[in-house]
Amino acid sequence: MRIFILGAGRMGAWLTEELCWDHEVCVHDSDPMKLKYFIKVRRALELAELADFRPDIMINCVTLGSTAETFEKALPFLPPECILSDIASVKGSIADYYRKSGRRFVSTHPMFGPTFATIRDLHDESAVIISESDPQGKEFFKGLYGRLGIKMFEQSFEEHDKTVAYSLATPFASTMVFAACMKKQDTPGTNFKRHMAIAKGLLSEDDRLLTEIMFNPHTIRQLELINSQLSYLTHIIRQRDYEEMTKFLDGLREKIKD
Repeated sequence: MRIFILGAGRMGAWLTEELCWDHEVCVHDSDPMKLKYFIKVRRALELAELADFRPDIMINCVTLGSTAETFEKALPFLPPECILSDIASVKGSIADYYRKSGRRFVSTHPMFGPTFATIRDLHDESAVIISESDPQGKEFFKGLYGRLGIKMFEQSFEEHDKTVAYSLATPFASTMVFAACMKKQDTPGTNFKRHMAIAKGLLSEDDRLLTEIMFNPHTIRQLELINSQLSYLTHIIRQRDYEEMTKFLDGLREKIKD
């Protein structure tokens, strides 16, 4: 299969390296310096080169705010049968774009990133494939994820964005609040150091990625739940209510047990 990857950031580079051994891959990035270390890959310095490459599928790996714009720039050089694809962490308006485009598409989201995942061992990681996607596109990504041992789930566009608000925005918000309350610790404990490592990893991510996830319309509901639980915990502590604290902790253990 001929695959065109637009965007050679962390996830774009990962996909390029994974796919180039079994497929004919062409990659383009607005920063040509990002292309220099790829092997067994065709480098496109201009989008016009796609007219000659004629990809079967185009995987858009740019930031969410630029996804529709970059699709529009590439479309004049893509054959009509080329499947459009994205790996955006929040789907939002992408669903509307696909519907209006009239093109075949496959939308997916690897629910991991190079910062925290062991990129060479992904058997404990998950990925979502959007159920409205083209069957051939679904099979392509099922083959990739299956080969890597990644757990796969099918969800609608709406279901996916609700999942992201719960599974990504909630821990992201908690980590951001931890970092916001930070002060220098001369004698950090084990839990503190673990939280610090998570915060440093999160804040090493691209600002646009973090913003996309936090601006997901479903995130507000999750933040309201966090605020509610913090208010409850604050009340317990202020009252020094040992019985209520025990109930609170037992409830937490029940929620996180396997």
